[in-house]
Amino acid sequence: MNYYIGIDIGGTKCAVVRGDGHGTVTAKVRFDTTTPEKTQAAIYEAVLRLIEEGKAVGETPVAIGVSCGSPMDSKRGIIQEPPNLLGWKDVHITEELTARTGLSAYLCNDANACALAEWRFGAGRGTRNMVFCTFGTGFGAGLILDGKLYAGTNDNAGEIGHIRLDTEGPMGYYKIGSVEGFCSGGGLRKLGQRYALKAIQEGITPAYCPTVDDLDTVTALSMAGAAHADPPDPTALAVWEECGKRLGYAMSILVDLLNPERIVLGSIYARSSNLLCDAMNRVMREECLAPNLSVCEVVPAELTETVGDIAALTVAIEGYGEG
Repeated sequence: MNYYIGIDIGGTKCAVVRGDGHGTVTAKVRFDTTTPEKTQAAIYEAVLRLIEEGKAVGETPVAIGVSCGSPMDSKRGIIQEPPNLLGWKDVHITEELTARTGLSAYLCNDANACALAEWRFGAGRGTRNMVFCTFGTGFGAGLILDGKLYAGTNDNAGEIGHIRLDTEGPMGYYKIGSVEGFCSGGGLRKLGQRYALKAIQEGITPAYCPTVDDLDTVTALSMAGAAHADPPDPTALAVWEECGKRLGYAMSILVDLLNPERIVLGSIYARSSNLLCDAMNRVMREECLAPNLSVCEVVPAELTETVGDIAALTVAIEGYGEG
């Protein structure tokens, strides 16, 4: 049986997986991201280990996929020091993997890799024009247009998190009032702190942040808990309402610019869509061209906790299929 190797490189954790052409992970090695030298050595060691284990049971490796943050040169397989991987400057990772294993290796931006995974195996199955949006630490998009991944001229297509929605607001992606400033884990935290401080100054006690001393404890998770409580916390609900509205404006841009049939939202949206969708949908009805909105649906991601592993495998599957 043929199998693929996937490598998911994150700022705090890395995973190397073995899996089949259906996106099923059959083996996994996970370790911390430390120094560039130690982490790369651990990656190569794990790849060789999984290949040897596969050979021992008569399986054949066919390709390797690498999912990682940008900037990068995906065509040449070079990682160009992403913000969460300091010191990874001009790492020719696919060349090194091929030299060590004899297998073709492919590199892909992590948002694009997740888009491919959701398109092939998740909430985007059956579509020809789909957008996948990360909604976690950051907010970016992977674009499947006319049945193919569109990465742009230098792998930077889909950076909707950088678009400014307002001249004021939380900072995300180095820009005040950006989509990422309002719609990300860090953005929600900053938004929640603003709302909590204002409420406290007005004599209101938010459940997720009773005092000024509690501002540093605010997270998207704590605000979701407060919003889901019985009774729900009004300040927490207001934060999610604001985030939902801003998300609606971002989705409206995608709907009218790209005319997709489906937008798949990951991470925070997949876990808290009930707190966001009413406000988001209200704005989309006001902002989108009606014919475009009528053919597009916004849905939560399906490959939630395993998306990184499956995304890396999908990079190998797609690369091998096109090679």
